[in-house]
Amino acid sequence: MSDAIKKLVGTALAELVESARSGGPKVRVGLMAAGSEHGPEEIARGARLAMQNYHNVKPVLIGPRLPGYEDLEYIECSAEDVPATLEAAVKEGRVEGAVAMHFPFPLGVTTIGRVLTPGRGTPMILASTTGTSSTARGEAMLRNAIYGIATAKALGLKNPTVGILNVDTAQPVFRSLSHMKEKGYDITFGQSTRADGGSVLRGNDILSGAVDVCVTDTLTGNVLCKMFSSFTTGGSFEATGWGYGPSCGEGWKNVVSIVSRASGAPVIANAMGFTAAVVAAGLPALVAEELAAARKAGLDDEIAALTPKAAAAEEDVKAPAAEPTDDELLGIDVLEIDNAVKVLWKANIYAESAMGCTGPVIKMPARHMDKARELLKQNGYL
Repeated sequence: MSDAIKKLVGTALAELVESARSGGPKVRVGLMAAGSEHGPEEIARGARLAMQNYHNVKPVLIGPRLPGYEDLEYIECSAEDVPATLEAAVKEGRVEGAVAMHFPFPLGVTTIGRVLTPGRGTPMILASTTGTSSTARGEAMLRNAIYGIATAKALGLKNPTVGILNVDTAQPVFRSLSHMKEKGYDITFGQSTRADGGSVLRGNDILSGAVDVCVTDTLTGNVLCKMFSSFTTGGSFEATGWGYGPSCGEGWKNVVSIVSRASGAPVIANAMGFTAAVVAAGLPALVAEELAAARKAGLDDEIAALTPKAAAAEEDVKAPAAEPTDDELLGIDVLEIDNAVKVLWKANIYAESAMGCTGPVIKMPARHMDKARELLKQNGYL
């Protein structure tokens, strides 16, 4: 037997022994070794911490070799070539997943983050945090919910609870998910911790980790991820959480997770562990399965309903004679509230739009409430 073959056999045996000791095969996770605002040493410390805390992670640093960290595996390249080298390593299968500070995701691919909520010290998934699952806001948030559920399942949560953050388009997205649930989509809505409950979440709810998956738009999710991870440090050092999470998208086969240039070693280590876990669980296949189940329950119809229509000539609808308003109707999105009021005016029901403490409301005489609900349901506002 030649020396080269002996070396290969020895390496293979060593890997088998290490796999047995760590409880299973290791996942090769690429890590950008340059670009951090805290220097390359912080990145390397994150890789070492990942090896200590996550026995299934095999870090592969991509960038210049760092003195003092020769024990780590590298795919060596210049600092300038790190992004292209990481992208190639993912494409060629030299790593099974990757953690990057930047990656050129195509439109339709977003990342699903995970934060540690301070109220009760529980983790919560933020869907989503970077990229975009669609250029249409309603469709993007609906897809974010599906990708968030798939990611939660990849982490071992069989029936993750889902809530929608109270931002623009929250109510229409909740309505679409409710329609899909009625048609058989297996989704479990969580509840607000506030006295009046509901699955549309307020700031209190995300601080307390009221749900497993918080659905929001990407820009809001990005801001929340930064705040949750750095609120104890003054903002310049992201110290807690799992980063901005792994990539998800229809037809997307890779698992590339995002951290910030401000992410410290603890977040980098957790991001590598998060990545290894969802790679081992087959996240892209879980996303495909979740999309298929959602489609059976009318996903495409709901996307069409959420897609903004071309503006038609605005109908001139006059308000009926004013009356005292002694009741309020909630659950209509702020972007739809004025048109919903006009539906009631056309039925000779006096109504006013207003902003309550939990979002937009329609004020009207209480005697018209039942008829108003029926009209707004018929017209797709409830």
